[in-house]
Amino acid sequence: MNGRDTVIRVAIVDDDEFVRSSLATILSAQSDIEVCATGSDGAEAAALFSEFAPDVLLMDIQMPGTNGLAAARGILAGHPDAKVVFLTTFSDDEYIVEALRMGARGYLIKQEVANIAPAVRSVVAGQSVLGGEVIGRVDTLMRAEAGEKSGSDAEDADGDVAKTRREAAKAHGLSDREYEIIELIAQGFDNKMIAAELFIGEGTVRNHVSAILQKLDLKNRTQLAVYYYRDLSKADA
Repeated sequence: MNGRDTVIRVAIVDDDEFVRSSLATILSAQSDIEVCATGSDGAEAAALFSEFAPDVLLMDIQMPGTNGLAAARGILAGHPDAKVVFLTTFSDDEYIVEALRMGARGYLIKQEVANIAPAVRSVVAGQSVLGGEVIGRVDTLMRAEAGEKSGSDAEDADGDVAKTRREAAKAHGLSDREYEIIELIAQGFDNKMIAAELFIGEGTVRNHVSAILQKLDLKNRTQLAVYYYRDLSKADA
């Protein structure tokens, strides 16, 4: 089995029959992945999860009846370790922040079909996954969410979030410089851009990133972005 010891059991929930069957065909072609169940709405997702206990639940967000977000909340409330990965389109990107905050393990773009099987493996290995340009869009979406408030209220909200994140980072053993680098990574900056922004060398940035990953026991920049927007936003972090 391509050197992999276990088969990953995946459930697919999407109201579009063509999408369901296409994903099932693509994933079933992988020697280490088995599609154990498929469903068409959030209510089915909850029932399928209880019955089959898949290793990964791939689920659309916009579905008739119970949508994916509502279904995920219910599943995660009863099974906090459930590996829920949302499959969606760019038109759904207003849901990215909510998906990450509720504890989803990933947010993938349906059009990026080639990335789905590798993403499933990464999630089972304990990583969080974000598709394509999602990382760079999260900061914009967070700011847009804060922008719904006006005047001093918005400024106060931004300040409170920034303070919470910085304090949480310190509690996790991160320095102010390391926090700044995580913040820029979450905004989609690469090492060259971070170096220019902070007036330090690219080698120094690489060293900082390696140290941060080691401190937080994370694997990559995607996980750092998720850590910034999900974990550092919690007041009790």
